[in-house]
Amino acid sequence: MTRRSQTEPGAGRGGGRAGRLGRWPRRPAQWLALLPAAGLAATLSWGCNPMTETPRETVLYVAPDGDDAHDGEAPTRTGRGRRGPLATVGRARDRLREIRAQGRLRGPATIELAGGVHPIRTGLVLTAEDSGTPEAPLTLRAADGQEVRFTGGVAVNDWRPVTDRAVLARLAPEARGQVLAADLRALGVAEVGIFRSRGFGRPVAPAMLELFFRGEPMPLARWPNEGFTTIRGFPEAGAEDDQHGGKIGKLDEGFFYDGDRPARWATPTEAVVHGYWAWDWANSYERIASLDAQARHIRLAPPAGNYGFRAGQRIQFLNVFEELDQPGEWYADRATGMLYFWPPQAPAAGDTAVSVLEQPFVRLDGASHVRIAGLVFEHARGTGIEGNGGEDCRIEDCGFRNLGNYGVRLEGGRLHQVRGCVMSGLGDGGIEVSGGDRRTLTPAGHVVEANHIHHIARWSKCYVPAVHANGVGIRIAHNLIHDHPHCAILFGGNDFAIEYNEIHHVCLETGDVGAVYLGRDYTYRGNTVRHNYIHHTGGVGMGSMGVYNDDCVSGTVIFGNIFWRVQRAAFLGGGRDFRVENNVFVECTPAVSLDGRGLSSAPVWRNMVYDTMRKRLDDMNWRQPPYSTRYPELADLVPFYEGGAGIPPGNIVVARNLCVGGEWTEIYWGATADMVRFEDNLVGQDVGFVDAAAGNFALRPDSPAFGLGFLPIPVERIGLPARAASAARCGTPSTRPSACE
Repeated sequence: MTRRSQTEPGAGRGGGRAGRLGRWPRRPAQWLALLPAAGLAATLSWGCNPMTETPRETVLYVAPDGDDAHDGEAPTRTGRGRRGPLATVGRARDRLREIRAQGRLRGPATIELAGGVHPIRTGLVLTAEDSGTPEAPLTLRAADGQEVRFTGGVAVNDWRPVTDRAVLARLAPEARGQVLAADLRALGVAEVGIFRSRGFGRPVAPAMLELFFRGEPMPLARWPNEGFTTIRGFPEAGAEDDQHGGKIGKLDEGFFYDGDRPARWATPTEAVVHGYWAWDWANSYERIASLDAQARHIRLAPPAGNYGFRAGQRIQFLNVFEELDQPGEWYADRATGMLYFWPPQAPAAGDTAVSVLEQPFVRLDGASHVRIAGLVFEHARGTGIEGNGGEDCRIEDCGFRNLGNYGVRLEGGRLHQVRGCVMSGLGDGGIEVSGGDRRTLTPAGHVVEANHIHHIARWSKCYVPAVHANGVGIRIAHNLIHDHPHCAILFGGNDFAIEYNEIHHVCLETGDVGAVYLGRDYTYRGNTVRHNYIHHTGGVGMGSMGVYNDDCVSGTVIFGNIFWRVQRAAFLGGGRDFRVENNVFVECTPAVSLDGRGLSSAPVWRNMVYDTMRKRLDDMNWRQPPYSTRYPELADLVPFYEGGAGIPPGNIVVARNLCVGGEWTEIYWGATADMVRFEDNLVGQDVGFVDAAAGNFALRPDSPAFGLGFLPIPVERIGLPARAASAARCGTPSTRPSACE
């Protein structure tokens, strides 16, 4: 096992736990390069220079100590007039609208924020009315060299010992004298937060209130404190077939648990149960409808989980006051508005905050040519930035931490970019983008590049990846992704470029999952996964995959990647037309895995091929252009559909790959070796790595691989661009600290 990547250096207050969530930069150096030069001058100019007719930038200023009665025309208060910074970005937006209506906004427009904490109680909405132009965008940015923090939370400083005897009686003995209390209603927090079922198959919804201490999310009072207990069983009379040869209990009949711990809970229906109810890839959080402590039986409130209940599956109980029994845990009493917390260290002013804001901090509603740069978004129940439609919006070098949902979600539009951002401590996924027209194969042109995303999916766990993308023509490149319970990159559609990313320590809590995942559609074509470094992945139960082509998805090109200690590195789940070429596989088990599930006569797989997959083909009008001309190999499916005996793997090339240690291939479940063309692969030989023991898988000039046509992998370009120079010196794409840095 190698040492894990560390986050960027900075001056956060994470203390000894900075290795988990990372220290946050005061101001990453690259932010300065992205700021428009004109914005560095503290000036306000309207109109054009009559000598040159060159449009000049309009700048409005916002500061934590500003006043919305000011005009926003100066970064600091000057004199007794209205001249000075505004207090809120909402008022700055309105002032720009006024200036535009007066005909005085003729060049770029900028809202510049002074350093410090900016409390946000209502999210900023920018519409088409606020759009800039390609030559004169609207920019929302931090002042030069200053850290700007948008917070959707409230500081909690007035902590007091618990003295109420009834409350003390409910606490575990070890917690008495350790737990502190604060009155949320006195802080203006009227709503602790409505619990909504969340997880697999659930819509994205704002989280409940959360507590953060010195930049870290604290755990709700829970049992067990670490890991899970399991489902003991379910009412056998109502058991159902799981379609894979097993039995599961009905959702409306509940499940049995082990032990007597819940018998001491005064209000079990306030508890939340997190469960991987039937499968390790489908979790959810549910409320308890009833708990019979004598029978050790629980019924969940609807929707009551996913698929059914299976004995031995993992569950955990949260939001239980009696389980507040270790440092870091907390509980909020919805009835009284009291917050209880066992702090890991004595709290000082500013150490503790609770989330309040449910809206996105910024919403781009049809806005175009907008730049958001150098801001930090933290302590909210919802998402950092959301958008729909529009064109050419760029979110650059921002920080998203300790949010209830996502960092960035952009739906539709074209030519949007998310670059250079750092994301951690998010409740759901990192970045979600979609765009393009799949019927016409018109590309979106979105770019997700050079982002560092780690320790996210704290709540929803499954199918909330670091990057989730759907549509046509989207590039996901040079990102560093690590410490995630499920998949790192999940995508669906056409003409994706997944390249130059480093992904490690993902798939840590789930099973039947891929570091890079797509699945269940024959029309997903034109996708390339190349020059990525995927290493040290996890996986429970059914394990994990490196590049997971699931449920007969086809046509993916897997080229020039490095896989190190990955289960089923290149997984071809029943599909066709794959190219697995020029990859390095080190200690993978196996390097290439192929199955023939599309040939299975079992109803679940037959329905997938002849119902689900066929409908998706027809939805894209696959027998006509552009699909028939762009992807002529789709015509090979016709005789198999007409024959009715299933669709086998085929037209698969595995060529010029290097496999050292581990296993080479796994071919099973109806697939046979003659369905694959293997060419010029080096397996089980010394291929001439520069220093494999140190994780340097560059090849020496005398490597026998070059004689087979193997092309050098540009290891110096993989991962975050900021680390490219040191990677080149070390000859490895890894961003792990080492003696050569």
